[in-house]
Amino acid sequence: MRTAILFLSFLLLSLTNIFSQTKEKEWMLGPFKRPDNARPILQKDGASTFTDPITNKKVHWESMATFNPAAIVKEDSIYVLYRAEEKLGEKEIGGHRSRIGMATSSDGLRYNKWPAPVFYPKNDNQKTNEWPGGVEDPRIVETEDGLYVLTYTQWNRKVPKLAVATSKDLVNWEKHGPVFQHYKNGIYHEKESKSGAIVTELRNGKLVAAKINGKYWMYYGVPNIWLASSTNLIDWEPVETYEGNLAPVLSPRPGYFDSWLVEAGPPPLLTSNGIVLLYNAGNSQNIGVKDLGNRIYTGGQALFDVNEPWKLLDQTDEPFIKPELPFEKSGQYKDGTTFLEGLVMFNGTWYLYYGTADSMVGVVTAQK
Repeated sequence: MRTAILFLSFLLLSLTNIFSQTKEKEWMLGPFKRPDNARPILQKDGASTFTDPITNKKVHWESMATFNPAAIVKEDSIYVLYRAEEKLGEKEIGGHRSRIGMATSSDGLRYNKWPAPVFYPKNDNQKTNEWPGGVEDPRIVETEDGLYVLTYTQWNRKVPKLAVATSKDLVNWEKHGPVFQHYKNGIYHEKESKSGAIVTELRNGKLVAAKINGKYWMYYGVPNIWLASSTNLIDWEPVETYEGNLAPVLSPRPGYFDSWLVEAGPPPLLTSNGIVLLYNAGNSQNIGVKDLGNRIYTGGQALFDVNEPWKLLDQTDEPFIKPELPFEKSGQYKDGTTFLEGLVMFNGTWYLYYGTADSMVGVVTAQK
């Protein structure tokens, strides 16, 4: 009798695991799974130092946290570009200094950090936008001819600005400045912008920036998600209404897990069903999901029309990923986050990288 009960319990647990790995909607990416005994793949390191070019002092550049990662495949390895914070006293979130570090993996399991950041504020023409807060929250895509395009947030502790930089080798970068600085004489230049996710497509097993109707497209922003287009990946034009106002293409929904805010995640994917956007969602407990927690960040997916990228076709009703493990619910952001920013196809498997509680980096995988 006891053996039968144990077998039944095992069967129910197995069925639960199977059901938890199914997709809510057929067009979604995934289902994504955590590895067995899941742990963070990147954590802070108080011993890492490099000489800051602005202060000319040796600094502990990842002493506070390592989180919010971008990812790209180059040759036979995954390159993870992560936000690293230097601890500046006991300041609150946003009060430390961020640079972008690099870690590589040849198998998707083990990640080797580089000893110094690869992207950071310098005495250059972007210093006024990037100092003293630093550079934050990267997303990255590759063009068909092998140019790497990095979108990131410039933080001068006054106005966060979405900016772009390019590189041919992921080491030497050319900064092009805020993405909207030239649009309509800079009408949006001093307004908050962040989280730029450029639409990609899968070509020969590799994600590359995609053109739709002759243009590149980028979902960006918070607490709504807006849309912009470009012909050169450097200068961007936001999609506006007839009256000339920004037109949100995805917004918070009272009653759902994304009732507080929505924010673009990793580069979206062009599929046969449409454009699949993985997005970060914040819950407002009083008008959202009661048992989810307040201000908790989870992940949703949205489907947009391939010919009209502003046209929302469908959206998930439940988060497909949420903070569940201790390292996803402890750190700077104690409410918990699974903050999505990096997506790659590597050896036939999807790797989705996320920041945990503004403190560490995690990864989940899915079969193609």
